[in-house]
Amino acid sequence: MDKQTAKIVARRKLEDRIFNALGIFCTLVALSTLALLLGDLLVTGLSRIDWQFLTSFPSRKAERSGILSSWVGSLVVMCVTGCTAVPLGIAAGVYMEEYGRKGRINTIIEVNIANLAGVPSIIYGLMALGIFVYYLGLGQSVLAGGLTLAVLILPIVIVSTREALRTVPVQIREAAYALGASKWQVISHHLLRYSLGGISTGVIIAISRAIGETAPLITIGALTFIAFLPTSPLAEPFPEHLTDWLHSPFAVLPIQMFNWTSRPTEDFHRNAAAAGIILIAVTLSLNAVAIFVRHRVRRHIKW
Repeated sequence: MDKQTAKIVARRKLEDRIFNALGIFCTLVALSTLALLLGDLLVTGLSRIDWQFLTSFPSRKAERSGILSSWVGSLVVMCVTGCTAVPLGIAAGVYMEEYGRKGRINTIIEVNIANLAGVPSIIYGLMALGIFVYYLGLGQSVLAGGLTLAVLILPIVIVSTREALRTVPVQIREAAYALGASKWQVISHHLLRYSLGGISTGVIIAISRAIGETAPLITIGALTFIAFLPTSPLAEPFPEHLTDWLHSPFAVLPIQMFNWTSRPTEDFHRNAAAAGIILIAVTLSLNAVAIFVRHRVRRHIKW
């Protein structure tokens, strides 16, 4: 190695060390900021979390206020979102990856789906306001909120499904076809089974994003103060009220937090911090479930 080459190599190594140090510094700054924010949230709101807080309706008095209607509203909205986006997203992903012909139209669809995954959530809220609330007449209901969030996470489910299917080795397809399996048998018995971990991870992460969204629900007119629960589907006489809960007004945890943070008193800010802790715990739990599911599936599948 001549002197000129040695100088170039030494300079490149120095640049690599500088870049690594800069990356570590930026990572530490980001993690420190996150730790400070979480610490402040825990100090402010952790003492407020108790059974009364979880089982009480919102109130004008901070010490009596709770998140019952908010977490129930989040639960029922996520039920509608999951039941709509998950089957549609997986079916669309399977069709585009396994049945769709490679051509200009399919390429345009793929590009648009990838672009939709990065569209700001407020745009989905405006779309839902025009279509679900006004055109279809669903109003400010659980069904409208769930469909809005379903449209929001649908591109994420489609993309994650396609990526999971692509991880299945081509030898599995060829072996199944060699044994006389049809295309649907290959997909249902092999591809979906082997890609279940990746699909489940994508679905749970998409639901985790949806549960923390605020802008699209505010846009369609979700309530910030609600002191009742949606109608129970098991209410008497059964089954006359089976679907009434879909048309009930609703509130969700992020909107309840937004309402409390807009209040001038410190007690309501403590309530908002407590609700934020619960929302973060739910989101982290969903991500932990995704990691667990992926690990279990990979353990039980042998290539």
